[in-house]
Amino acid sequence: MDLNSNTFSGSYIDFRRQSWSKLRNNVPLELTSDDIASLKGINEQLSLAEVEQIYLPLSRLLNLYVGSTQQRATILNGFLGKPTNNCPYIISIAGSVSVGKSTTARIMQALLQRWPQHPKVDLVTTDGFLYPLAILKQKNILDRKGFPESYDVKQLLQFASDVKAGKPNLEVPIYSHITYDINPNEKQLIDQPDILIIEGLNVLQSHADNTEDKPKRFLSDFVDFSIFVDAEESLLKTWYIERFLKFRETAFRLPNSYFSHYASLSDSEARKTASNIWEKINGPNLRQNILPTKVRANLILEKGNDHFVSSVALRK
Repeated sequence: MDLNSNTFSGSYIDFRRQSWSKLRNNVPLELTSDDIASLKGINEQLSLAEVEQIYLPLSRLLNLYVGSTQQRATILNGFLGKPTNNCPYIISIAGSVSVGKSTTARIMQALLQRWPQHPKVDLVTTDGFLYPLAILKQKNILDRKGFPESYDVKQLLQFASDVKAGKPNLEVPIYSHITYDINPNEKQLIDQPDILIIEGLNVLQSHADNTEDKPKRFLSDFVDFSIFVDAEESLLKTWYIERFLKFRETAFRLPNSYFSHYASLSDSEARKTASNIWEKINGPNLRQNILPTKVRANLILEKGNDHFVSSVALRK
């Protein structure tokens, strides 16, 4: 097996694609080509081979981790004389805009819920914890959307705490990428899942709840396993521009789209606009707030220029 233990100062074991794929250990692939097509994001490449070689081994690893955690909880409850009540196992998935972390999250949800030990797997995105547009405008940070200060961190941390406490019927705000705002008339219900996947730009950042009556808390305090999806910034910018062009032909043309004014842009105008948005917002946010958190992840998926994962780094 091709291992390189020197990556990240010895904290990670680095697997090239072929050596990582061998860790699948004959786990069957139960997803079809149609399933894969429904899971991938716009302007992304995803194949059955990618799922087999990258995501099935990861689902096997996570199944082992979840089983170990559940067993440990059973032992502790037996020692305390309490009935077994496993709290949800929380997985976080971080990465830049346009890297494909949402697709990764959906794939992992689809794979993990097929293991009999944890059939109930829910997925939430931290987009739902962005401040509504009205508040962003009031705070004069609309052009900082996606930066740490644009999130209701207290609400996000309370949700994570309630999930870990096993509270039922938790309501999560739902964000619309069409209206560019929180949907006030719709909520996502999270009711004691076996596994909860939290996906977003900010899941590895050191947000703190600094209220006087509570100690500092971080989202990572509630996360059992963290994943960072990575790629070179030049690739991320290219993918962002390509996605912007796709949206110009689709989502931006919807009548209630916040970005409908972009729908009439020419190719050159659209590319220039998307490039400016990257240089002003997404690029700085990546360099200042997202990329520095990569070393906190338990596992890093490194993508190449074809959008496929080229290597995997697993924390020892």
